[in-house]
Amino acid sequence: MTDPTPVVGAARTARLVGDLGSARPAYRALADALRVAVADGRIALGSRLPSERELTGALGVSRTTVSRAYEVLRDGGYLVSRRGSGSLVTLPEGSRRRGSSSLFPADPRDDVIDLTCAATRAPVGVVEAYERAVGLLPRYLTGAGYLVFGVPELREAIADRYTERGLPTTPDDVIVTSGAVAGINIVTSSLVHPGDRVVVENPGYPNTLDVLRRAGARLAPLPMDPDGWDVQGAVATVRAARARAAVLVPDFQNPTGALMADDDRARLAAALRAAGTTTLVDETIVEVDLEGGPMPLPFAAHLPGAVTVGSASKSHWGGLRTGWLRAPRGGTAHLVESRAASDLGAPVLEQLVLLELMRAAPGITDERRLDLRASRSALLEALSQHLPDVRTTPARGGLSLWCELPPDLPSSRLAVAAEDEGLLVAAGPRFAVDGGLERWLRLPHVLPGEAMAEAVRRLAVAAGAVRADRGRGRARPARPSSHGLVA
Repeated sequence: MTDPTPVVGAARTARLVGDLGSARPAYRALADALRVAVADGRIALGSRLPSERELTGALGVSRTTVSRAYEVLRDGGYLVSRRGSGSLVTLPEGSRRRGSSSLFPADPRDDVIDLTCAATRAPVGVVEAYERAVGLLPRYLTGAGYLVFGVPELREAIADRYTERGLPTTPDDVIVTSGAVAGINIVTSSLVHPGDRVVVENPGYPNTLDVLRRAGARLAPLPMDPDGWDVQGAVATVRAARARAAVLVPDFQNPTGALMADDDRARLAAALRAAGTTTLVDETIVEVDLEGGPMPLPFAAHLPGAVTVGSASKSHWGGLRTGWLRAPRGGTAHLVESRAASDLGAPVLEQLVLLELMRAAPGITDERRLDLRASRSALLEALSQHLPDVRTTPARGGLSLWCELPPDLPSSRLAVAAEDEGLLVAAGPRFAVDGGLERWLRLPHVLPGEAMAEAVRRLAVAAGAVRADRGRGRARPARPSSHGLVA
């Protein structure tokens, strides 16, 4: 029987550690680098680290250096060694948590800046689209209104968009849903049973992780680097997990913004096919391409058996609460049977509104693209001015920056301090599969430039408060954990 324990290869571990240089003592520097990688989620909990001999060769250091570093990690509660299993990554007792979204109530006061939601205002033309949709509505009023597959014309428009992107699709392959999370719920309820192993990216989209946890899935984290997937490591994880399902966001991944290349899609798809793992591809953000140019083929073009979920929430407007599923030929009937337990179809009027909007622009408009780029530029400029020790690399698309914080700014404490300044942010652990990511923070660039600059000014004040508290030797009081939605 195949051992499902994920393995971190020596080469990847060496890349995560980086150049130890002249750090002394070297074993302490190595232990610290590995501890940070675990806390950040780049090395997943439960993973097996390379043997001391393998890591010695990969790093070009002495065996004693690696042995003493592993000993420091074991003493600190970050590593447990078991005969026959090697050295497995864990966290110290009391530090395992899934993080807090640090949310105010759903309707914060007017002077609060809410950056927990990576979504934009309604685009120009929504009112006119509603007016045209109302004109189309009478033809649907003679029926019961339960269109479990969706409005036929909208399904055709969605299918045409897939075909245009290089994935031939017919309306019969499409089901309209009440948003992307509803679509993920439909697939999960039809596929995942309690105890099933599901491969997910780490960091990942919080609402998807919560759906899978509620279904009783055992999550197998697929660690991501800040600039994207370590495909060799991802293939190894898929092979070792032999999971029932996998959920991937290859297009402007939330929260990193990474875009998977075609060759990498083909390699990972081959591994998933060989492992017999059913794959759900989340394309919610695929249309938010801020730079333009050729895009990779849809993941399902490399893996025909994959189910794809899409949504209008990022490309058009979240208030439409309309998404869709694209299933392999013959797969939609089973999914429709599964959805009956939760809903009987998306609202007809909003489907017609989306149809009108997609006829005008299948993705974001040029005007919206320019607005988002300007907001991102304002955010980057403000970070360089007020928080220059925060590191981030803008992605080609998506709605957020995935920011690496300095060691003295844990994101959970920073999020709590930011609330006191009238700023809501989602801390890194909210995106973690099982703890870690304290040195990361997601900052959506979805507000006008002035608001983005003000948000960073408030964040800088909060950072100063956290550092002052740490300097005085006391931590800010923790607040009750909230597991609200992070869009």
